[in-house]
Amino acid sequence: MRNQSFVTLFIDDDPQPVGEFPAPVAFELDTRKLVDGSHVLKVISKDHVGKEGIKLIPFSVRNGPAIAVEGLRKDEVVEGTLPLMINAYSKGDQKTFVLHGSETPQSIPWWLVAGIIMFLAWTGYFIITSLSVKL
Repeated sequence: MRNQSFVTLFIDDDPQPVGEFPAPVAFELDTRKLVDGSHVLKVISKDHVGKEGIKLIPFSVRNGPAIAVEGLRKDEVVEGTLPLMINAYSKGDQKTFVLHGSETPQSIPWWLVAGIIMFLAWTGYFIITSLSVKL
């Protein structure tokens, strides 16, 4: 009979376990073997008398290139022609950094444009009123 608890790990609904380990366990999950998207890590533990505990841990995998879309949001109601800006970029590997395409360009926010216009208007007003002052 075992005097130690054992931990069995499953990914999603796969009947074949990733592994069975004596507790405590330090385990490295290689997500490169999983498809991008939502997954569930199922941890089943059994103690030395046979009592079982289960924990489900949902997680998402994104090993492929990241995709950024500007101009359309999730569940947004739209009509007509939509100008979209789409960027897909990867992290590269662990030894090199991919500079080209690693940042997603974005349009200038409306509040920044409004602030610049207000600042320029105030500057023009200040200059005009300063020139009209007689010394």
